[in-house]
Amino acid sequence: MLDIEGIDLTATEIEMLAHPNTGGVILFARNYYSPEQMTSLINAVRASRNGPLLIAVDQEGGRVQRFKQGFSLLPPAACYLSSAASEDAAMNTAQTAGWLMAAELLSVGVDFSFAPVLDIDAGISQVIGDRAFASNKESVCNVASAFRKGMRDAGMAAVGKHFPGHGSVALDSHLDLPRDARPLEDIEQHDLVPFWHLIKQGMEGVMTAHILYPEVDDKPATYSYRWITDILRQQLNFNGVVFTDDLNMGGAAFAASFGERASLALQAGCDMVLICNNPGAAADILDYLPIVTREQHAQRLLTMLHTSSYSRDALFASVQWQQASMLLNNESNNLSA
Repeated sequence: MLDIEGIDLTATEIEMLAHPNTGGVILFARNYYSPEQMTSLINAVRASRNGPLLIAVDQEGGRVQRFKQGFSLLPPAACYLSSAASEDAAMNTAQTAGWLMAAELLSVGVDFSFAPVLDIDAGISQVIGDRAFASNKESVCNVASAFRKGMRDAGMAAVGKHFPGHGSVALDSHLDLPRDARPLEDIEQHDLVPFWHLIKQGMEGVMTAHILYPEVDDKPATYSYRWITDILRQQLNFNGVVFTDDLNMGGAAFAASFGERASLALQAGCDMVLICNNPGAAADILDYLPIVTREQHAQRLLTMLHTSSYSRDALFASVQWQQASMLLNNESNNLSA
């Protein structure tokens, strides 16, 4: 999965999208001008590829919402609980927000958002912070499950991140390789609980963390067969899609070349590697990896394609959208009061 530079495709990008090793595109704020332009861009992206192509974006809400004008502004994940009278009320709002986010993205042709965040806020990680639903595992399980149910009700698959947990390290994996020195038993009883909870409910995707857990393996989770295959696949019985976080991040520099990064991640058991904000690295990965058919990977990836589509005019005229939008606007007003 690679990215594109602007609001229109370049000739080079069209060529890269047609490469047999390209399987998806992740969109950013720089790619967005209007809903109509986004739909046109996505149509052009799909037309460049002879076969299925995944279209994704980070649309969590709060600090991480790429499309804003023309879309409902979602609160940070932590606000569902902090602004609610009860956990049940927080779950209701989160489910509504998950549906609203998904329906609006589907109306322009996006397949899925990389959400929900399943990290537990330990008061340590600034890059996670209010992107986490809560500071205790039970509340994360409940509110994240509700958000994911809303996504599913709209017809969108979910991707829990960042496996096996980013909330207990101070360093930002965008810049450095964090180390989490806790033993596996502590991580299993804490950070893995929300992942296991949503996996049992049928969560379709997981995104890995570029974090080293030296008590578990000598490789960061993204490159770790122990984490991806032994623990996630076999111990947690996850049969969905495993995405890497961006291999251009500082935490992914454990392997020297970009081709090696992609190869290590796939060998560990990941299904799709992400490379962002580095077109040269994307080209290197496309050429480095062998052109082979990975049937099991391909079948998993097809489950991420959207199962519903919405006309924007019909969506905005619907009672469900109007009620959801009103609820979220009221929540936003409560937060700013």
